[in-house]
Amino acid sequence: MLLINASPELTEQISLWPSIPFFIILLAIAVGPLLAEHWWENNRNKLMVSVLLSVPTIFYLVYMDLTEHLKHQVFGDYLPFIVLLTSLFVITGGIHLSGDIKAKPKVNTLFLGIGFVLASFMGTTGAAMLLIRPVININKQREFSVHTILFFIAAVANCGGLLTPLGDPPLLMLYLRGASFTWFFSLLPEWAFVGTLLLTSYFFIDSYYYKKETPSHLEADAREIQPIRITGALNFIFLLGVVLSVAFINPDVIPNMGEENASFALKHLREIVLVALTVIAYYVTPHKIRVSNKFSWGPIVEVAVVFIGIFITMTPTLIYLSQHAPSMGLTEPWHYYYATGFLSAFLDNTPTAVAFHSVASSIPYADHIPLVAFVSEKVLSAIATSAVFFGALTYIGNGPNFMVKSIAEDHKIKMPSFFGYMFKFSFLILLPIYILTQLLFMS
Repeated sequence: MLLINASPELTEQISLWPSIPFFIILLAIAVGPLLAEHWWENNRNKLMVSVLLSVPTIFYLVYMDLTEHLKHQVFGDYLPFIVLLTSLFVITGGIHLSGDIKAKPKVNTLFLGIGFVLASFMGTTGAAMLLIRPVININKQREFSVHTILFFIAAVANCGGLLTPLGDPPLLMLYLRGASFTWFFSLLPEWAFVGTLLLTSYFFIDSYYYKKETPSHLEADAREIQPIRITGALNFIFLLGVVLSVAFINPDVIPNMGEENASFALKHLREIVLVALTVIAYYVTPHKIRVSNKFSWGPIVEVAVVFIGIFITMTPTLIYLSQHAPSMGLTEPWHYYYATGFLSAFLDNTPTAVAFHSVASSIPYADHIPLVAFVSEKVLSAIATSAVFFGALTYIGNGPNFMVKSIAEDHKIKMPSFFGYMFKFSFLILLPIYILTQLLFMS
């Protein structure tokens, strides 16, 4: 487990201009799908953007003798990040849920509740991809189903993933910076509070729309019933292997992994085990299961090519934030909560969480303040919670959001526009819940 804090101390202050490629790549992620959808959907074009923006950053870091920081970003952060996401993506892609039951509000709420819990242990991407098609299939006879997809994005693709580093990439980054696997369970009160409000709100809204359904739609829903079946259940064993690997293959349990002279294989033993689990899971899963799930490598390749550019180009930004943290005026947990949250919504929650951790870890703390990952525990809780929750405020806040939206539209569900999503749903429903969370837990 390599920590950004372990990087060499700098004697020279750097300016903000080397961060320009980082800001450009974040802007491309935000507006690319809106302005050049057909061009941007090609992963080769995303890779080209990542490479073109990474090259000047690499030259700058080499020129400034900051290559150790770059190595930390690529091997300490990006490699564990992409290996874990690939493991979750491939293993959950081998589990298929089929069937069709009555789409009553209680049933829909139960499915969202299951997804909310699963998200922390199989990742928001894994839980969302496992459940979105069954949820759509169950509701296909319903006339009103858009609200179900919106709450699915909030609960399953975002907020549910708060309890472990597996849940959401920002949490993995905090784990790699020193937060223990079990520390994230301390966020259980915030997780349970938001989950309860989300699922309760959904139940009443779905009950309202259920009463508005025409009798013919409800009759069709009652008539077309098929039992729920799970195929590819063997992959749950591999999923358990991933959980145990992240929890126990780290320097806290195996101290030799953290030594400077440790071999590459020992330092990355966790990633080697995860790759092995992924390969075995892929080859032992019957091909027809992945066909049923419409499994393809496209989504994970997209994440890989985009985030290699993000991790490289954000290196000067992290250094700048570390050097200028004391002058930023961020002192209270709620400052970090809203700063991390709103930037997570409109940029991407992973680099945002890393950036604000860098800020918080560069500020001196009194001896009596408990620290986790070199940061005040209350501040780290605020960063972790807001990065996960606020990722649901827009379609671009978290990777699974757009994936769920695209799948829903493939099934002829008319989803709100980028701004429609915010003004008709997230600002109206989610933001008040997040404000209540801050007032209760981070005042």
